Amino acid sequence: MSGHSKWANIKRQKGVADAKRGQVFTKLAREIIVAVRQGGTNLDSNFQLRLSVQKARDNNMPSDNIERAIKRGSGETGAAVLTETKFEGYGPSGIAVLVEALTDNRNRTVQDVRRLFTRHGGNLGESGCVSWLFESRGVITVEGNTSDAEGIALRAIDAGAEDVKTQNSYVEIYTQPQDLEKVRKIIEEKEHVISAELSLMPKTTVVLDENKAVQALNFLDELEALDDVQRVFSNMDFSDTTLERLRSQT
Repeated sequence: MSGHSKWANIKRQKGVADAKRGQVFTKLAREIIVAVRQGGTNLDSNFQLRLSVQKARDNNMPSDNIERAIKRGSGETGAAVLTETKFEGYGPSGIAVLVEALTDNRNRTVQDVRRLFTRHGGNLGESGCVSWLFESRGVITVEGNTSDAEGIALRAIDAGAEDVKTQNSYVEIYTQPQDLEKVRKIIEEKEHVISAELSLMPKTTVVLDENKAVQALNFLDELEALDDVQRVFSNMDFSDTTLERLRSQT
């Protein structure tokens, strides 16, 4: 797992505060709205909508909220015009960072993102400056301890997964984007799938010590907390020893 995946799993294990959950629902609704506008309301033919709806369900988003988001995307009810945009740059300790945003005011979003990069000693770069360091992959997170890991890994690879990695009580399964749904369906027949989504995985990582990892994670958390930011990716990583220390501090 990349460092940010490890951190995300710690936060998931600790639970999400009600206030932050509300923000998560807002971002999930935006994903659904954009998916509908791009591919229509038919779940069978709209791959991105299927993924967005499943992601919302994985996060316990109420069905009524999902339906409202689909209606807003289809134009049945009013919705702000949202534009997809990406930001690339380097954060603390030189980690590569890629930010995906949905916004109704790009100038505002640029200012907010640039302010955080500058505050944490990083800088925004030109389009393409770090995106080449990442590749699209399906990522399935499964609940399971080390004693389950081997069996989960074998089933996942038989189903078409490319790689499987274990971290404490979680197993992450990596697939080609087009194989994500197929592998998930097979895995969830016997395992509890926590999440499954398309992600951008770093081809190479930068391993940080504990102090630098905390600084970088604080920066990534602040980026994710921005209303217009949907997802944040980085090539940061840290040791298992640092992970355990961070886990005890949260």
